[in-house]
Amino acid sequence: MSLNNPLLDFSNHPLFDAIKPAHIAPALDHMLPAADAALEQVTAADFPAEWTAIASVLDVSTEKLSRAWGAVNHLHAVADTPELRAAYTEALPRVTEFYTRLGADERLYAKYKAIDVASLNAEQRHAHTLAMRNFVLSGAELVGAAKERFATIQERQAEVSQKFSENVLDATDQWSAIVSTEELAGVPDDVVQTTREAAERDGVAGHKLNLKMPCYLPIMQFAHSSALREKLYRAYATRASDQSEAVQAGKAEQDNTQWVKEILALRQEEAQLLGYANYAEVSLAAKMAQSPAEVMAFLRDLAKRARPYAEKDVAEMRAFAAEHLNLQDPQPWDWPYIGEKLKEARYAFSEQEVKPYFTAPKVLAGLFKIVETLFEVSIRRDAAPVWHPAVEFYRMERAGQLVGQFYLDPGARAGKRGGAWMDDVRARWLRPDTGTLQTPVAHLVCNFAEGVGGKPPLLTHDDVITLFHECGHGLHHMLTQVNERDVSGISGVEWDAVELPSQFMENFCWEWSVLRHMTAHVDTGEPLPRALFDKMLAAKNFQSGLQTLRQIEFSLVDMLLHSDGDKAQDFMQVLRDVRAEVAVLQSPAWGRTLHTFSHIFAGGYAAGYYSYKWAEVLSADAYAAFEETAGADGEPSIDTGRRYRETILEVGGSRPAMASFKAFRGRAPQLDALLRHQGMTQV
Repeated sequence: MSLNNPLLDFSNHPLFDAIKPAHIAPALDHMLPAADAALEQVTAADFPAEWTAIASVLDVSTEKLSRAWGAVNHLHAVADTPELRAAYTEALPRVTEFYTRLGADERLYAKYKAIDVASLNAEQRHAHTLAMRNFVLSGAELVGAAKERFATIQERQAEVSQKFSENVLDATDQWSAIVSTEELAGVPDDVVQTTREAAERDGVAGHKLNLKMPCYLPIMQFAHSSALREKLYRAYATRASDQSEAVQAGKAEQDNTQWVKEILALRQEEAQLLGYANYAEVSLAAKMAQSPAEVMAFLRDLAKRARPYAEKDVAEMRAFAAEHLNLQDPQPWDWPYIGEKLKEARYAFSEQEVKPYFTAPKVLAGLFKIVETLFEVSIRRDAAPVWHPAVEFYRMERAGQLVGQFYLDPGARAGKRGGAWMDDVRARWLRPDTGTLQTPVAHLVCNFAEGVGGKPPLLTHDDVITLFHECGHGLHHMLTQVNERDVSGISGVEWDAVELPSQFMENFCWEWSVLRHMTAHVDTGEPLPRALFDKMLAAKNFQSGLQTLRQIEFSLVDMLLHSDGDKAQDFMQVLRDVRAEVAVLQSPAWGRTLHTFSHIFAGGYAAGYYSYKWAEVLSADAYAAFEETAGADGEPSIDTGRRYRETILEVGGSRPAMASFKAFRGRAPQLDALLRHQGMTQV
């Protein structure tokens, strides 16, 4: 075959502008046999059981495969087309089969067992420990029919998770509604204009609505029409389920019910093959938390603390709705609207009043300023092939030396998965084949609204927080000083600690010393007034009790689905039971939130969604160190920033997360800072 294939070019960055669906199969035809040959070479009886020798052959080959497949996977998430999806779907089983076989290869496991651990440096020793654990979790100790079944399960899980994810994307992309200007009364002007332009592009009068967040959320918060809010809420809450309009109109294949059941059954079977009682135990084997019982006790304790605040939140909304909005019996689609109106009345500001000050370019400049100041780096534009004209590429340097690079893909568009995420393009690695240092590269992906009328995009404050969050993940990946690929950056970090650096960065979005540098009104250029910021700050913990209970609800459902075995097949009943236990606002019986819960069914968070709350404890406590050392003007301490960088970000996954936390804080984490940050210290 011709090597003139962009997926086989590893000279620098992926050739995203040149990769076509037709390149995928030929690239795998070349790389999979090469990786197989590398595996055969290092598992031969006469090949030395030495860390660097194995890495020079096997890791070099599999790293190329993972980078090429990573590029394909990324394009599938941000620039999906029918042709790309078809090629991806055809290729996925081949890639899954190889990695499943690699992880379970008993010859390779034996070779790793034979490595003299005393010959390894500290980073390599920790990587070796994690590798030995991963071999066991990947089925390396299984034999015969059990091993074959384990491999089949892995391939089927990959296939079914992909179907789940595609159904969510399709159900979100395909829904639209045309409404009149009158129906949009109360909705912010930029959303009204964007939806009008969308309708015009389709050659119809009125406004075209969709279920993507930049359209859906403002309508739920601001549209005066309860009927319109109900229409969108019902469409959103029933996506990819038996209750959706599309499925009831004949698109039965878009119902995720069967895929949820099959994913849960496959995971339970996998756990039992590995000798665990349930999949939650498998998941926690690589996390800080010791057992499902420990996680559920943590969640229920937090729920108990948050519940009085949540009940108070609901009582205040009910009273306000009855007195000021003539809503005597609020429905699920009314609560976001009531909450926004109450916030406006109580704090004399709305999200829409703040939004014009957060223009995307100014926010980005402010983010870069805090990163550059705190972590002693410089960030500037760089050049690399991209998959969409809106994508930007940057480089990060310290003392003139390249530290890392990242792509920023901020906008929502068709064919792009919803939500926000950080992903790695390549890791920092002192390459054993060349002896050269490979610098890390990251993707930062968001789904913000586009600019309208020739003006820059406007971000909500929540969008700003999301951007800082993903940047925190990116910094964890890019600022690492670890040279061993498997434990550099986020690699090797326990999943329930991986959110620490991301949630840590969110705190800066509430600091005047940071915020004042990142606002300029879209029309006047004026910075955010201090008085308006003070109102935002006063409203910061508005309904934090309710929000905490909602996260706990998702986390408990996730943990129970993965620890209750056969009972989990009736997953809607598990959801109802958890809501009866923790929720103070009940959802409609026809709601199907689990049918789009991609985090746990297609995103790596299975029996791990609790880690958002777990890591919030870590991040709030870590940030308290900055509060304790801030200057008189509120400016964060560079010394504390340096210590945080050196003890947490730079060491990556090269030691247990608890050891890194204690190195920074000098003690184990405490819950107090989280409760204080969220205003849950007194009712």
